[in-house]
Amino acid sequence: MTQTVELPLWLLVLILLFAAVTFASHFLFPSVRWFFRRRMERVVNRLNQRLERKIEPFKLARRYDMIQRLIYDPEVSKAIAEHAQENGIPENVAFEKAKRYAREIVPSFSAFAYFGIAIRLTKLLSTALYRVRMGRFDEKGIGTIDPDATIIFVMNHRSNMDYVLVTWLAAEQSALSYAVGEWARVWPLSRLIRTMGAYFIRRRSLNALYRRVLARYVGMATDGGVTQAVFPEGGLSLDGALARPKLGILKYIIEEREPGGRDVVFVPVAVNYDRVFEDRILVAAGKAGKRRFGARISVVAGFVLKQFWLWITRRYHRHGYAAVSFGAPVSLSAFQREHPGAPVETLGDRLMARIGQEVPVLPVPMVAHALLEAGTPLPEARLKQVLSEMAGSLGQAHVHIAREDMDYSVEAGLRILRKRGLVRDTAQGIEIVPEERDLLAYYANSIRQFFAGAAQNE
Repeated sequence: MTQTVELPLWLLVLILLFAAVTFASHFLFPSVRWFFRRRMERVVNRLNQRLERKIEPFKLARRYDMIQRLIYDPEVSKAIAEHAQENGIPENVAFEKAKRYAREIVPSFSAFAYFGIAIRLTKLLSTALYRVRMGRFDEKGIGTIDPDATIIFVMNHRSNMDYVLVTWLAAEQSALSYAVGEWARVWPLSRLIRTMGAYFIRRRSLNALYRRVLARYVGMATDGGVTQAVFPEGGLSLDGALARPKLGILKYIIEEREPGGRDVVFVPVAVNYDRVFEDRILVAAGKAGKRRFGARISVVAGFVLKQFWLWITRRYHRHGYAAVSFGAPVSLSAFQREHPGAPVETLGDRLMARIGQEVPVLPVPMVAHALLEAGTPLPEARLKQVLSEMAGSLGQAHVHIAREDMDYSVEAGLRILRKRGLVRDTAQGIEIVPEERDLLAYYANSIRQFFAGAAQNE
């Protein structure tokens, strides 16, 4: 027992390394995790004191625990057995597949990352790119929502900036949980998005087992009171207009919740911009008739570098206005009492109509609509008159008049359109550049729901 044993140096180092890892995993790591867990709980308690909607325990649960709860859910277990039988594979193989889906879907929320980093970054980016304005905010309706209800923000989808803008502007309400598509499942972006509380979905998957795992996660999150943000259109608008709702996530929210559980309250959120950075890509995809976006990294990098160069040479100007409106909430339980037996499609159509009513009317969409309606060049003085009449005819719509001055608002819209080469000055007045008509229609379409009998611009 006391004899000397000679070992190669590499083997001694390896033994010491294993010993250190074992010590850390059994004694050090649990203490460190407990220390940080306690700090996180204190941070969350302070956050909950200032947030309108507190962060629910479901959102703070450990990711491992949530995955285990999801894959052992009775409905998921039933789907695993059916999948194994239909495909002629052992149940343990189907179980591992369901577990892989659960790992892919379930987020890993960090209150520090969300409120300490993400909110600051989203505010910085939003205000650096746009003059951000709050449109309408139904303070009375939102303030009277049952504290125990689950809030779902239902939004139109104009740009990938929607995530950034609404995350910041809703920061006083609660932490939002988004459903994010396949585009974000790349490292390290996927890790960052998970810490924000977002969950990944395969929008085009027809796999019944995957759909059941996703549905049960959405149902659990809804029953757990997690505040969510949903795009009923299912993707970015290709022509600028509101699209018919796709009912995947909306259907899961309604059908997967526990009977007699929390009420679900939908808050319509409408976003609009004077400039959508993806506009040319979206219009091209719409004309091609397919959702395949031809964005190249070189183009994106070139745009970012150009904006940075303009900034350091003090020639940078923001890209017009961006505005968000929060409309009157719609209670699911109240809707079901008023419309017994109504299908999900009826609720989806109502929510999209509410969103359409809340879309902010900004300078560029107004100018675009006026020029397209005129069909001929308009002198600037006449354009200002047309927009003044238009603003007066829009009733309850939120019309953002820059600096409360319609003349300045028209000039602000024209400045952006001229700079981008979408319109030009002629002897007869301001006219649309023919090659850019589709792009101008894209902006006009964002507010066309306000004009009865408006031409359907393509």
